[in-house]
Amino acid sequence: MAALVSGCTAQAVDTDGKAQPPVRISTTKPGDGDRDGDKKGAGKGSDKGGEKPAAAPKPPPKTLLDRGASGPQVRELQARLRQIAWLYENPSGTYGASTATAVKGFQGKRGLPRTGTTDTVTWQKLLGMTHKPTKFELYSGGGIPPSKPDPRCLNGRVLCISKASRTLTWMIDGKAVSTMDVRFGSQYTPTRDGTFEVYWKSRHHVSTLYDTAMPYAMFFSGGQAVHYSSDFAATGYNGASHGCVNVRDEKKIANLFAQVRNGDKVVVYK
Repeated sequence: MAALVSGCTAQAVDTDGKAQPPVRISTTKPGDGDRDGDKKGAGKGSDKGGEKPAAAPKPPPKTLLDRGASGPQVRELQARLRQIAWLYENPSGTYGASTATAVKGFQGKRGLPRTGTTDTVTWQKLLGMTHKPTKFELYSGGGIPPSKPDPRCLNGRVLCISKASRTLTWMIDGKAVSTMDVRFGSQYTPTRDGTFEVYWKSRHHVSTLYDTAMPYAMFFSGGQAVHYSSDFAATGYNGASHGCVNVRDEKKIANLFAQVRNGDKVVVYK
């Protein structure tokens, strides 16, 4: 079979010399189409590869305090929760069930996970809603560390009463025998400062002026005395006396009453 070639087409003739329909000869090399397809496919693939990856989840907030913890920061946490009425117990310095329940309630109210654990986010929320607790808020249930004894308390038998720490320390020859929480009169009926002595003891005393019980009363200045107060035992530092030195631990003042004698020194200092 003979063929006439012109340009990029070839025209075949048969044995009789008649022309056959022209046949186009492809100039594309084998595999070029595959490469074009690869390029298109690669282009699509590059689009997908250019998408931004999903943001990594934020790490959970750091835990600061949890059940079983104890110490000054736990006491501060409890005092702050008391300020906004989430905890009604006095600060103890120990992170127990009641503290965890209070934290859980505080968290739920503010849309935080109700874990009962104090983390950095919970703590910052609480700081923003409360003030720094005073010493008496931190120790509203008692246990305030006593102040350094006044020099007048270091000799003899002395009821050493500090207004700064709100404590009474029974001292004999400079040694502390016992310490108890006390409260004083209000600004209108202040407890007198100074050095006095016990001049009268009255186990079942009742005030004729205020008609209130003053058990284990030990008078040291006019009508002012050291005595047990059921109101102090019930309400803590939310109240005040009419000038007397109130003690809220009945067992401790009963022991003190049994030891103190008329003539023993009383020192009240700031």
